[in-house]
Amino acid sequence: MLRLSRIMSLVGDHFIADTMKLQCEVEVINRMLPTFGMRNRGKGNRAVLSIGKHHDRSIKNNSPTIHLLICTLKDKAGCKYKADVNNLKNFLSTLRLAHRGSEIDTIPLSNLAPVKTAEVEKPKAKMVITSRKDYPLTTNFPYSLEFLQVSYCKLARVDMRMLYLRKLRKLDLSNNHIHKLPATIGDLSCLSELVLHNNHLETFSITLCSSTLQKSLQFLDLSHNRLHALPIQFCQLRELIHLKLDDNELLRLPYRIGQLTKLRFFSAARNKLPYLPCDFQKLCLENVDLFGNLFEQPSPLAPLIQLQIPMTLLEIAARATINYRIAYGPHILPAHLCQDLDLTKTCLCRRPCLNSFIQVVVNLNLHQVSHTVVLVDNMGGTEAPILCYFCSLTCYSEFLDRYHQRNR
Repeated sequence: MLRLSRIMSLVGDHFIADTMKLQCEVEVINRMLPTFGMRNRGKGNRAVLSIGKHHDRSIKNNSPTIHLLICTLKDKAGCKYKADVNNLKNFLSTLRLAHRGSEIDTIPLSNLAPVKTAEVEKPKAKMVITSRKDYPLTTNFPYSLEFLQVSYCKLARVDMRMLYLRKLRKLDLSNNHIHKLPATIGDLSCLSELVLHNNHLETFSITLCSSTLQKSLQFLDLSHNRLHALPIQFCQLRELIHLKLDDNELLRLPYRIGQLTKLRFFSAARNKLPYLPCDFQKLCLENVDLFGNLFEQPSPLAPLIQLQIPMTLLEIAARATINYRIAYGPHILPAHLCQDLDLTKTCLCRRPCLNSFIQVVVNLNLHQVSHTVVLVDNMGGTEAPILCYFCSLTCYSEFLDRYHQRNR
């Protein structure tokens, strides 16, 4: 990769403030040459150094960035180099004072000295720590990190220093002893992958579900923990593509799991799930693995009937609110009513019901929701029990008619 190494010398008074151009001698060093057994020329070229905005037209709606442009007699079109904005500001401020003829003693200049290795090295983007003895205790993690793995270090909690890594895209804290996740993980706005495999987690914070992770998190591995359930709000993480929940103690899946419309890979093998939520049939997956759960036998002819005849005013209002997509929230309705509306069930006829419904457990062939299905049991089955709801006797009767026709 090419880097602007140094400006050999300024020539006269040729700094032009309006166009941000500097006539000078420039040496450009290719740091990859030594790996091929080659040397740089070690000689500067007469050039014009310009500073300006650059639009990358290959990226739609891309905002301009500041670049350095080096033009020589042989290359009048020039080569562009992306500039660090903060360093450039300091450089230009000092250069401007010198251009105005300020006394040297009044210009905030330090004595020339060799640079430190860290100043010329490429910012570190990846760090992998797999031993407790290698864990940094007296130094901070590099702020430039985009990938951080800390495994087998017996961490009991997430190190708060990790939460200042604003460029972090993948955080792997697998194989530790973490019991709880801090809400401030949700401040990592670039985080797209979070791996928490083989820890001691018992809950997943509701706060994380409403954080910036809603827009960034695509891969989440919570396998081999101690989770019994996930909050209803978990389904607000709608950018999720890959979700791993294997080897926990889950008794149920998030009620609104069908809202994870981008989910393509889902596994919850070896849990204690008795059945799947009704919303599960809304998913469109590439791969699903539900092997080794305690699935109950379906009983479509043994319904749980909780019909209210006539319906209560609350039931009518709740159904109308969902049917007509009326906005609601704690600023409009009492909190307990909002929670009820969040738990509204959906009949097979797609109409909502709240407290007046008929509930049955039926079999769902998982091929209806996924292209590839890992066998549910050792018998080669690909069906799993799923909760179904009916908003009226009419809907349930129509279901029974179809059920009897299939089983004749």
